Amino acid sequence: MDDSPRPPRPVGPVAGDQAGTRLDKWLAGAVADLSRERLKTLIKQGRVRADGETITDPSYGVKPGQTFDVDVPEPTSPIPKPQEIPLVIAYEDEAVIVVNKPAGLVVHPAPGNPDHTLVNALIYHCGDSLSGIGGVRRPGIVHRLDKDTSGLMIAAKSDAAHQALAADFAARRIDRKYLALVWGVPKPSAGKIEGNIGRSPKNRRKMAIVSRGGREALTQYKVRERFGDAVSLIQCKLATGRTHQIRVHMTHIGHPIVGDATYGRAPARKLRSLPMDTAQAISDANRQLLHAGTLGFRHPSTEAVMSFHSDLPVEFETIITKLRRTRHDTTVS
Repeated sequence: MDDSPRPPRPVGPVAGDQAGTRLDKWLAGAVADLSRERLKTLIKQGRVRADGETITDPSYGVKPGQTFDVDVPEPTSPIPKPQEIPLVIAYEDEAVIVVNKPAGLVVHPAPGNPDHTLVNALIYHCGDSLSGIGGVRRPGIVHRLDKDTSGLMIAAKSDAAHQALAADFAARRIDRKYLALVWGVPKPSAGKIEGNIGRSPKNRRKMAIVSRGGREALTQYKVRERFGDAVSLIQCKLATGRTHQIRVHMTHIGHPIVGDATYGRAPARKLRSLPMDTAQAISDANRQLLHAGTLGFRHPSTEAVMSFHSDLPVEFETIITKLRRTRHDTTVS
């Protein structure tokens, strides 16, 4: 079986009398095997291009002679399969499992990552007890971490546990604290960042603080340590849990997460101020330096208050050690 990705499907050209037609409507008439709703979703996902430019607005008016490249992902099975993937388990009982997710592991199957996810690992580990809890595609999942964010996650092993945990997440009763390295030194040294988060109007594959729509988001941050003016170690506490929330909020205030290739390229001046071996260690980590270090919750069955802590991964700790060797300032708090 050929596992290579499908090439984009060329569609067109647009006839002269079709000029101005909505893109989703025009594509629906030109592509027999895809519905207009499916095509609208592909457009919003950034999977349609014309003349080298990505088009994310389904109402875009087509122009005579245009040809569009439509990227249609390979179909995937709706039911994830069990896969033997090592798990670092912090706690487990009949109702819940708390795992320490490594950077690089995707949480649940999605286009581009159909398997070898945390869900596949959980299904293998937990067996049939996880089947269907919280949805076929995301069994047991009540929150998530980005692929390249490491740290603690909880999953439900029963419907009752899933419902109770989901309600606690919605009511902001879950304690989640993260450690991150950011470029620069946030001022003030402690504060909160607010702003609705939604799809970026400029790039539908990214999230952003938006003036209209989006969902309420609140991040509380505190500088734990600073390394000259180049980098700071911060703690972030989530009051809400939006997609890419900490990464978007810290970028919004001018202090993106170190190593975040999507939201925060390294400021050239600050990168040059670091010793060569430190800059190389950051590059070698090949991930955003964000770690979910604390997870606290009320047990959904016993109602006992539980709290777990995860140490920083080795590559993260190594970078901090290198930064400490050359820092000019001491711990802030």
